[in-house]
Amino acid sequence: MLPNGFRTGGSTAGIKASGRPDLGLIVAPGGASAAAVFTPNAFAAAPVQLSRANLAATSGDRRGGFGYASAVVSTSGCANAATGAAGDADQAQVGGFVSTALGIDLTRVLHLSTGIIGTRLPLDRVENGIAALAASLSDDGAALQAVAEALRTTDSVAKVATTSLILPAADGEPVTVTVTGIAKGVGMIHPNMATMLSVVLTDAAAPPQVLWTLLRPAAARTWDQLSVDGDTSTNDTVFVLASGTSGAAPLSPGSPAAVAFGAALEAVARDLARQQAADGEGATILITASVTGAADDADARAVARAVVSSSLVKAAAHGKDPNWGRIAGAAGNAMTASAPILEAAGLAPDLAAARAAQPAALDPHRLRISIAGHLVFDGAQGGPLQFDRGAARAAMDAPELLIELDLGLGEGVGEAFGCDLTQEYVIENSEYTT
Repeated sequence: MLPNGFRTGGSTAGIKASGRPDLGLIVAPGGASAAAVFTPNAFAAAPVQLSRANLAATSGDRRGGFGYASAVVSTSGCANAATGAAGDADQAQVGGFVSTALGIDLTRVLHLSTGIIGTRLPLDRVENGIAALAASLSDDGAALQAVAEALRTTDSVAKVATTSLILPAADGEPVTVTVTGIAKGVGMIHPNMATMLSVVLTDAAAPPQVLWTLLRPAAARTWDQLSVDGDTSTNDTVFVLASGTSGAAPLSPGSPAAVAFGAALEAVARDLARQQAADGEGATILITASVTGAADDADARAVARAVVSSSLVKAAAHGKDPNWGRIAGAAGNAMTASAPILEAAGLAPDLAAARAAQPAALDPHRLRISIAGHLVFDGAQGGPLQFDRGAARAAMDAPELLIELDLGLGEGVGEAFGCDLTQEYVIENSEYTT
């Protein structure tokens, strides 16, 4: 469901040689508060750099994490990354096309691009595509689905998630608020800020900085817990836009309404992240690692992330092999996230800096591991357990594999999402540019 206050559309501009949809527009005619998280990659693409600059220009936030926007433009088939000053100029031109077509300020345009690194955008096709698309935008769900389709590169399906919640209006009366997101990305996926492209839209009312304080922890607990292949992208971006058209009162920091909205935002992010893991390049299985009993949540997320990121665990999942040793080995190598991600997840800056990239606490004598509901290791009972391997293998033959680890050290919990490693992944990526 498309929230109130937005018009969207997707089309084929001719960026992709395949002729598949490759251009999307999301427009907030009345304007919207906006917040973002971006890749920290040193080769951050031109759209990332320009979006940061535009958010900073509309809010004064030097980090470019939040501001105001009237449109998001997406192009797929060309990443416009590592293209130097010429690529920066190309992206600015794209913003100009949107500005002209919609009659909005250049700084109110946010940018997404995905595709092959080091290639240039066909500006003539993009200009014509934007002009045509701007005249045919719609406020129905099919139009948003078209944007999700236009975002796709190696995704086998478009990814959309939505939820709603009740928030109070200024007079206290209940108002229904919608939160809907789209996402793409099934390769070059690994934790480090956003790890793919996503736009989340809502008709809630929120100042930009409040949106940012809600987006950052949601991303840290969902998209930063997603891994397909261990590689992060030059273009990773998540935008949240709030049109404020629902009639709900503006969210204030720490209020019950803000907490409720943050939970809805995280639910949409989690749904999209799981869809991405399930659709990982060549994947046949969604792997979910659920960790309990950690010293704290940061350690729990670290262990879960290490398990789903392990190539050996991924290969075992594909082969339906209940090889708990690979899971234990991955857990024992777990390292906490970077300081920015730990801070985003809720740690104070000084504590985040001290905890960053440190080994997660793990005691083999307290660890318990279950694979697809079968307890296979219990440190308190001497470690390896006798279990029915045939039954475990049969239970692993399902669309989702649940790996559970209880560290026995505290109250910390966390989860992460990944997929199996297959021959199809290697084949697909060995021929990506050819």
